[in-house]
Order: sequence, then C-alpha cells, then structure tokens
Amino acid sequence: MRRVRVLHVVDNLNYGGMERIIAELVRRADRDRFELHVLAVTYLGHFAEGLEDVATLHVARPMSRFSIVRPASLARDIRTIAPDVIHIHSGVWFKAARAAAMAGVPRRVYTDHGRQHPDPWINRTIDRSASARTHHVVAVSDALRDHMRSFVADPRRLTVVRNGVDTEHFAPRQSDRSLHTELGLDADTPIIGSVGRLEPVKGYEVAIEAFAKLLADWSEGPAPALVLIGDGSERQRLESDARRLGIADHVFFRGWRTDIERHLAEFDLFTMSSHSEGTSVSLLEAMSSGLCPVVTRVGGNAAVLGEPLAHRLVPPADPDALAAAWRDALTNPDDRACDARRARQRVLDDYSLDAMVRAYESLYDAPVE
Repeated sequence: MRRVRVLHVVDNLNYGGMERIIAELVRRADRDRFELHVLAVTYLGHFAEGLEDVATLHVARPMSRFSIVRPASLARDIRTIAPDVIHIHSGVWFKAARAAAMAGVPRRVYTDHGRQHPDPWINRTIDRSASARTHHVVAVSDALRDHMRSFVADPRRLTVVRNGVDTEHFAPRQSDRSLHTELGLDADTPIIGSVGRLEPVKGYEVAIEAFAKLLADWSEGPAPALVLIGDGSERQRLESDARRLGIADHVFFRGWRTDIERHLAEFDLFTMSSHSEGTSVSLLEAMSSGLCPVVTRVGGNAAVLGEPLAHRLVPPADPDALAAAWRDALTNPDDRACDARRARQRVLDDYSLDAMVRAYESLYDAPVE
C-alpha cells in the first residue's frame, strides 16, 4: 500500500511550544502509514534539527507582496510536493489554505495552537474565510474550541486535540544545584520559573510587577529568584521594568535554552502570567517534571490543572493575586509537594504525546464531507 503523504505547513520551526509540538508530531507519526514532509514559509529553525531523518524538509520560495490575495508560488510549492493531506498550523492558515485549495490538495487540516488576546475582529473574519477551505479545524483546548465556534464557517468540522508531552523525558529528577551556582544563588534560594515567548500575550509584565510585590515584604529566608526562559519582542521592556522596580538582581533572563530539563529540576514553582493560552506545552512539561503550577485562569490552563489543582489558578492581569499565590505555594512546602505529585499525575492521565499523535493520524484518515 502506498503511504499517505502528509505535508505540515508552518511559518518556521525556530522556538516555542507550537514548534515543539509540530516537531514531535513529525517524529512520532507512523512511518509505515505516512510519508512526512514539512514546508516552512519563512525558514526552518531550531526545532527542525534532526527532522531530516524522518521527513523531507522544504522552505517556500519567496512570495510577492500580493501573495495574501493569490499565493501562486506557495501553491506551486505545494503542488510539487503533491500531498494527500496538508496540515496547516497557526500563523499561516489563510494563505496556506488558499494555496492548498489552488493546488487541489484533497484533505486539509488546520490546528489553532492559541490566539491573541483580545482576538481582533479582522483576524476572525479572515479565519472564517480560511475555515471554508479547511476540512478539519482543530483547537488544542475546549476553551479555544468554544471561542472559535463563532467564526468557523462550519462548526461541525471543529474538534479538539489536546497537546501532549513526553512524560519519560520530562520527569521528576534530582537537582544538582548547578543552576543555583551558575546564577550565584544560595543553594536554598527558592526559584520561581517560567518558560515561554517574551511577547505581550504572555503577560510577563504582570509577573515582573507581582515579583516586586512578593519581594517587598518577604521575610521567610533567602529572597526568591525569578528565572525566565525564552525570548521575544518584550525582553528589553521587561528588563527595564525589573530595573525600575529595583528587583533586577533577583530576575534572570535566560533566553532560549536547550537544557530546559536542568532548569525545571531546580525550579521550586512553575508560573505563567498569560493573558491567553491554548494548551501550553511549557505548562505540561513543567507539570510532567513534577512542579507545582501557579498560572492564570485563561484558555486551556484550567482544563490542564483540573479540579485537584484549581486552587493554583489566579485571575489574569492581577499582580496582587499572583504574588499572593506564589507566597502561599513557597511558604507551604508540604502542600506544594502534594500538588507537584498531582500535577505529574494529571499529565500522565490526560496529556500523553502518543495519544495526541494518534488523534491527528485519525484525522488524516477521516472522511472529507
């Protein structure tokens, strides 16, 4: 039997949770059934490293400024690859769906990995048009699906596939305190950590303000440190905020790292101050690693934490609530350890990477209406 040729289309595979998910989806797909291709619209990037062993990698030819109206060159690229299934990812839906229709791709799948907050009406209008050219539209959380129902042309085509992570790779491990040494911290300094893009939607300005409030009246031993892994357009502003608030000596911007597991092993607490989320891969990885989460009640975060960890959710854009939740977690180590075990079990039970891959493979085979 001829394998089904699947083409993933993404802007790039450089850094971020979506990019990690796509790379894992390509790596773990059943290669006896599927022939995998990846087409990057701009460039490949970090998470494409090693994918050439399991897939054929492509970079789209440069497009004209009119490509949003008629993406002819992208359609030619797609027609040359001749996929049976095209799987489009956030950031390129409209253009790639239009190009796939022009190229005559028989089965078109789109995954929305998370949206801006607020979601501009013009985006929803454009995406309604894209959805009319898409056979299966996937949201990564129930909350995101509910939001998308208002603009997906045929809501019957809308389904949920929750992100998953490698629970063997991201597992609790013994810390060697090397990160503390590297950062010049005492071995017993508590670390509040986060992993994510330093972009407005992630709300890190709220975390910086909350951390200043936490430090202002901290008297429980060594002052905590805030460690942020990631990079983006907000980095300079956030660094400036930390200096303005007098907390720069306690805030560490680590950029993108390849040793996230080492950092997670030394975090006492994992946090997110996002204004919007789909199903956060960084949150799943941290919980799978046995970390207690304190995150905002947005998007799929509440579903990820579930009822056992609902008390660790805080309102978005509320630095006072975030600081109070951090304080509660840091000053009650037994409760924090209990919730860390619950967090690990949540991921084991409901956010398996293999289950995610099988769900997408089923969509590749699903009938087209």
